[in-house]
Amino acid sequence: MSITVKNVSLPRGKSWIDNTYVIPVFKGLMLTFRHLFKRKDVLRYPEEKKVLPPNYRGLHMLTRDDQGREKCVACEMCSTACPADCIRIVAGDGGWEDSREKHPVEFEIDELRCIFCGMCVEACPEDAIDMTDMHNLADYTREDFIYNKERLLGVYDEYIKRHPDHAKRRDGVFKKMMNSSYFTVSDVEKAKHGTGH
Repeated sequence: MSITVKNVSLPRGKSWIDNTYVIPVFKGLMLTFRHLFKRKDVLRYPEEKKVLPPNYRGLHMLTRDDQGREKCVACEMCSTACPADCIRIVAGDGGWEDSREKHPVEFEIDELRCIFCGMCVEACPEDAIDMTDMHNLADYTREDFIYNKERLLGVYDEYIKRHPDHAKRRDGVFKKMMNSSYFTVSDVEKAKHGTGH
């Protein structure tokens, strides 16, 4: 068995100045100085708020129907579709005059476990769960991030007070556009004014 010895040397074309990395450091500093004197776009939060896109996925809310009841029928589709397993539903008998057999006795979302993917919104056949543009989620304890049914309905009430036009936009065209990344500014304006496509 023979052993071959390989001589390793610097690649051709490398000089001592290339080995000191002076040129790459100088190029990096030039890029830094180029950006140093450009005008900065600063948002003075909280006086100025960022305009969020219409498909922004923020805090969850449980929506209400025309009679003020929660739309949820406790089918547990959102809980099944959730990849983070952060939704817990306990179903109870309907008790309403319409055809709904069940409603949620308990509905909880752990916002700390949630990855805000929007799968629960897509899976819900009743449009009972939706996501808002509320993104300031700060609290003092971990228990405060577990949103129960009453708190999620309260988020809906607060959201509709801030955006009264969103209560009218429950049509399928706007929901499809809102959950898609393929939309234009004119699509958003048409959906806001209810003109459709």
